[in-house]
Amino acid sequence: MYIKRHIEEAVLRRAKMKGAVVVTGARQVGKTTLIENIKPEIPKVTFDDLPTKHRAINSPSTFFNITPPPVFVDEVQYAPEIFHYIKILLDESHKKGMFFLTGSQSFELMQNVTESLAGRAGILELLGVSLREINGEDWNKPFMPTFEYLQERNANQTGLRIPEIWKIIHRGCLPELALNADFDWAEFYADYIKTYIERDVRRLTQVADEDSFYKFMTVCAALSGQLLNLTNLANDVGISVPTAKRWLSVLKTSGVVYLLKPYSNNAIKRAVRTPKLHFLDIGLTAYLTRWMTADTLSIGANNGSFFESFVVSEILKSYTNAGKEVDLYFLRDGNKREIDLLLHENNTLYPIEIKTKAEPDEKDIKNFDMLNHIKGVNIGDGGIICLANKLLQLNEKNYIIPLSMV
Repeated sequence: MYIKRHIEEAVLRRAKMKGAVVVTGARQVGKTTLIENIKPEIPKVTFDDLPTKHRAINSPSTFFNITPPPVFVDEVQYAPEIFHYIKILLDESHKKGMFFLTGSQSFELMQNVTESLAGRAGILELLGVSLREINGEDWNKPFMPTFEYLQERNANQTGLRIPEIWKIIHRGCLPELALNADFDWAEFYADYIKTYIERDVRRLTQVADEDSFYKFMTVCAALSGQLLNLTNLANDVGISVPTAKRWLSVLKTSGVVYLLKPYSNNAIKRAVRTPKLHFLDIGLTAYLTRWMTADTLSIGANNGSFFESFVVSEILKSYTNAGKEVDLYFLRDGNKREIDLLLHENNTLYPIEIKTKAEPDEKDIKNFDMLNHIKGVNIGDGGIICLANKLLQLNEKNYIIPLSMV
């Protein structure tokens, strides 16, 4: 069984515009299955297979004569030597949709795409399955907390009860877990982490002590939804700050974490300039921090921070699945007043609070007035994304937004 991925349309659009389409993303988010389902008619080769990889590296011309484009190349990051030859083939043919390339996002992969396939490849990032995809919804517009979006979305949503939401959050966003209710959650994530460290981490950096890297992941998971302090993080793990910075870069590059940028403006006194750390898969986060059931997660000490990370990841998915980029920020001033999320588009800031409440009120958006003093930027509609069961209007410009409407 295949969960229909909303990024399909974006992949096919890019294939009409570019000679190659590169789909990156974290391990096991469904990159291979995606291309297999939308392009079943073209041959597939994988460089996870050592003989295949060596044949391609040693004689790319012979390799692509035997398997001519259009072709699907999986795990392309393992054979960076072929990118130059793909460039030659694309320049000779001038055809579109000739190569579909997938691989875990890494420094090496993106560097080769940038250097060899600049202007020739469309690049898309696939995240885990979204709440929309799990619910089987067709809605694929990027989230905006505007009246127009919310009215249209309200007519096209699938409501969820609070216990169902926490089960989905705890289960995680990897397709195999979402599809197979009989898969043991803890065993799956234990294997996932082992494979991730043994293959991706070893390839991206020199990790002398794998136990220390596992501890580093665990400490980062506990900080999901919170400000990042590299010095404290390094001290908690017992590593140097440069090592912590390098390992964090590995988590970010391999699609495990997202660093939410701080918004700064001269009108905001002493605005925090430290990013927020968000894990993109709360199932993985819960496993690392030992919240072993959905019920304990929903009432646990970090439930608010984890819920915030989940909402941020869902908003990101709504954009990446549409093939679009998004400018997301948070704002915190020197008095610890904070706005959880700012969506920036067309010189307009859209403020968003994220709460686990089912019945928030106007006190929950009191910090939105921090934006009143900012000049040169418009302030758009906003609201509170929460566990309410229906859309409500708080005031003229702000709404109570159920999670199911993201």
